[in-house]
Amino acid sequence: MEQVDNTVQTPVSYGGFWKRVAAYILDWILLTIISLIVLFVFSVAFGSVFGAQLFEEGNETALFGLTLGVDLLTFAIAWLYYAGMESSSKQATFGKLALGMKVTRLNGEPISFLRASARFFSKILSLLLFFIGFIMIAFTEKKQGLHDMIAGVVVVNK
Repeated sequence: MEQVDNTVQTPVSYGGFWKRVAAYILDWILLTIISLIVLFVFSVAFGSVFGAQLFEEGNETALFGLTLGVDLLTFAIAWLYYAGMESSSKQATFGKLALGMKVTRLNGEPISFLRASARFFSKILSLLLFFIGFIMIAFTEKKQGLHDMIAGVVVVNK
């Protein structure tokens, strides 16, 4: 006897360009707040080691070290935030969660931390190409940016 699959396939609704921009803005606000806190803590710690020497004329190296350290730490926080949240059971950053979206593989499965990291770092390429990699979201069938295509993922509405 033949088995008949009676399940109904619902069409996939992809997260559109403007909805993803809004989610990015929410994430950016959150990461800016976190970065300001990190900057404050890092500056206090760095300042307690170097004291007034940090701001003396001719001591650009220490100031450059502080700036570079904060920038690298902020970048690492952004990477861990995006890759960690998108590869978690939530499958989305707080911005995407707030707007009812999640990140999946092309077949609908959750993504790994490695794939989420590839997506994050691929955004640099999308950015370097004069944002064309992001603008592609508005014009592709599955609403994918270049970084999504590289990582083999889609952003879908829940």
